[in-house]
Amino acid sequence: MKAFEILDKIYPKDIGFLFADTNFQFLVSVCLSAQTTDAAVMRITPILFSKYPDEKALSNAELTAVEEIIKPLGFYHMKAKNIIALSKALVSLGYIPNTIEELIKLPGVGRKTANCYILHICNKPAIIVDTHFKRVAKRLGYTAETDPDKVEFDIKKNYPKELWSRLSMVLNLHGRKYCFSKKPNCDECPVRSYCKTINPS
Repeated sequence: MKAFEILDKIYPKDIGFLFADTNFQFLVSVCLSAQTTDAAVMRITPILFSKYPDEKALSNAELTAVEEIIKPLGFYHMKAKNIIALSKALVSLGYIPNTIEELIKLPGVGRKTANCYILHICNKPAIIVDTHFKRVAKRLGYTAETDPDKVEFDIKKNYPKELWSRLSMVLNLHGRKYCFSKKPNCDECPVRSYCKTINPS
């Protein structure tokens, strides 16, 4: 964990990429973040939530109206369908679940979204396996898995629970700042000596 210890000291204690006024809006924002950037989501969600601020409003929205708003995010047909179905499910349920097992039963909520909600809203230990985390974790040798679910379970099995949340956010941020998918900035990377891509032995 030497690389993590170094990065933990470098990066801010509070790291966040998506922000919202309510728990519901945060959950929807994470659902919308698939296959796009958090910056793009943050440009769109103020428009979406000004018209549909809560689950009741969004559950009654016209599909085409929601599609038009979120179109710049890509995959907007499925995303619009999912967040409307999610809203209907939450209206019926009457609350937002606070466990991964319950959250992944909701329309459009996968393990990454559930873990993100658990970490940021419920303040519980979680591993958020997005493309950045998965890439950095593998390059640093923290997992050999490539499937997101297997990466999550592998990390949870091999590292203490008290490190999960911080590890998630630190590796994610490092992937955004240095460890890019293409042309990573290895020359300036503070943990390049621990990278298995550069130093496979």
